[in-house]
Amino acid sequence: MLKHRGFPGRLPGTDFQFTIRRANVKEGATPLIARERYKDRRAPDRAADRGFMAALWEHFGEEPFERGNLDAGRLSWLFGREVVAAEDPFDPKSYDALLRIDLAKARVSFPEIFDDLEEDDDEEDEPWDEEDDA
Repeated sequence: MLKHRGFPGRLPGTDFQFTIRRANVKEGATPLIARERYKDRRAPDRAADRGFMAALWEHFGEEPFERGNLDAGRLSWLFGREVVAAEDPFDPKSYDALLRIDLAKARVSFPEIFDDLEEDDDEEDEPWDEEDDA
């Protein structure tokens, strides 16, 4: 099992876990499932989803990443929507499974995380004027 060095272990100031310490040797990896997020979820749960997505984006960006030691429970809240399989066939019970962020869906679900990205896109569209440097 790959351990993602530098990835936060939990949401700061809470017990919401983002990573696991060791692989489950006896039973194998907990399978990833797409969990339904209802509008009446508690604010701390929504904050944990937001924090986890921000950590995924900061750590991996748009590149595919290995599941490794990322917590299956936390991933399952995003799986099938903002986080999708990056390989076919996909094994939801594998620590080696490749995932990626679906940027279009993640921007809709967590716009506050990607606001900076949109500002960077706007700056690239503006023509550079040499007279501004003088």
